[in-house]
Amino acid sequence: MKKTLILSAALAALAAAGAVQAQSASYAIDGSHTFANFEAKHFGISTIRGRFDKKEGSITIDPAAKTGKVEVTIDMASVSTGVPALDAHLRKANFFDVEKFPTAKFEGNKVEFDGSKVKSVSGTLTMLGKTAPVTLQADAYACFEPPRLKREVCGGDFSATIQRSQWGMTYAMPMVTPDNIRLVIQVEAVKQP
Repeated sequence: MKKTLILSAALAALAAAGAVQAQSASYAIDGSHTFANFEAKHFGISTIRGRFDKKEGSITIDPAAKTGKVEVTIDMASVSTGVPALDAHLRKANFFDVEKFPTAKFEGNKVEFDGSKVKSVSGTLTMLGKTAPVTLQADAYACFEPPRLKREVCGGDFSATIQRSQWGMTYAMPMVTPDNIRLVIQVEAVKQP
């Protein structure tokens, strides 16, 4: 009888552990539905907007355990403002220095939840050879299963304001463009089998 109770307790513990494990899922970022955008004031009178067209990454999320991990790599040469001359200027050493630093990487290791929804992702952004903390606030977050994919897709809109000087980018500051840059990230990620 005692062995049966111990065995039952062990099986129940394994089943509970398996149920928690089953909640964890990995997602691949869908580059065609994910956008890394930035906004910067220009002489204090208007806002310049740009984006990076090439990015890839992965997300692991476990709403039951309230944990997650995010890794996103951005091809800095893919910067696009809609103005080719400005894009070329942003690729130079004064700004993104893409010859020396071709990629930037965000690594989020702390995911905060509001119920089962992601509230924020905190981690580090490595750019221009320097790493500094960044917290992206979720302005929206949801999951759904599109009929075409038949797999869960999760995503949302995230934003943060960073100081570009933390990465040594001080050119034309503060008169032309201030230190504060707004990041706006729209992400969709597809659940992996």
